[in-house]
Amino acid sequence: MNADGKTKTIDRGSYEPAYMQLVRIVSEQIATGILHPGDQLPAEGQFCTRYSVSPMTVRRAINILVERRLVSATQGKGTFVKPLDIGEAVFRLQELKDHWTHGSHTNVRLLEARIVFADECIASKLAISPGERTIYMRRLVLQEDLPTMYHREYLVYDPTLPLVEAQLQITSLEGLLQGQNSEGFRRGHLTIEAVNLKEEEAGVLKVPTGSAAFYLEHIFYDFHNHPVSWGGLMCRADHFKLTAYIGADADL
Repeated sequence: MNADGKTKTIDRGSYEPAYMQLVRIVSEQIATGILHPGDQLPAEGQFCTRYSVSPMTVRRAINILVERRLVSATQGKGTFVKPLDIGEAVFRLQELKDHWTHGSHTNVRLLEARIVFADECIASKLAISPGERTIYMRRLVLQEDLPTMYHREYLVYDPTLPLVEAQLQITSLEGLLQGQNSEGFRRGHLTIEAVNLKEEEAGVLKVPTGSAAFYLEHIFYDFHNHPVSWGGLMCRADHFKLTAYIGADADL
């Protein structure tokens, strides 16, 4: 229903799936105050009758609304509009990636690639024995020729795998963030931490020692659930910003 009291309908001729149209309709009702926090959404049968859709369409729409944290569903009680909760804000690196990869000339420069023997720390991260060989790589990300990120990474040494070759071929930021399409990776673990740059890091990024930065540590695992890559991106704080959107306005 719109603010003028008219009920929106599903456009059968639209390329947008019916369940996504229903998501948009309910999101708009929440955003415009037709539905308030605590209000109960219509039952599944009422949705089906009102919008001439199937129960499956309604369920898919409700699941998406739940995932977007706009509503909460309780078995046997119904689905209710959620109040705005800043504690549920989710920050995604997609926006950061879009900022880095669009609208400016960004490239990745390989600074170093060599074999190093794992110390206790490297061995612990990669679940290997101290003294085993690893591939150590350093890269610099430049945006409009300005150093913005410094990447260091250790790869498990295995000449039979194409992983190292793929990593050496990375020349773009998008390739770096995607791990060259993440071939050979099953999953990853990412941690973001505020740090102050040490002398070597500051020198590479051309800022004073002790400057603020964000460190994005990563560990990637293969399909046998073994760690194969450990490292991180040191990002200049003046080029790092994450924004989260909460509430229905983000979906309009």
